[in-house]
Amino acid sequence: MACISPDGKPTGSGLALLRVLKAGPRPPDEVAMETGRPVFAVRSGLRELEGAALVVRKGEDYELAPAAMEYVE
Repeated sequence: MACISPDGKPTGSGLALLRVLKAGPRPPDEVAMETGRPVFAVRSGLRELEGAALVVRKGEDYELAPAAMEYVE
């Protein structure tokens, strides 16, 4: 489940994760429940989004980075 396309923008899978995080910080297992995706895939996707500076990890939770706002509004 690639979450970042070669041009650096979120894919459909990445957008699904970002939309869940728009409601506030969440741990990967909650994001998985809300998207219906496997936890291992969500964790991998969140790491990709973090590498692209679209999410920020704080402890066990992930939250949207300011750069992600243009994709979820």
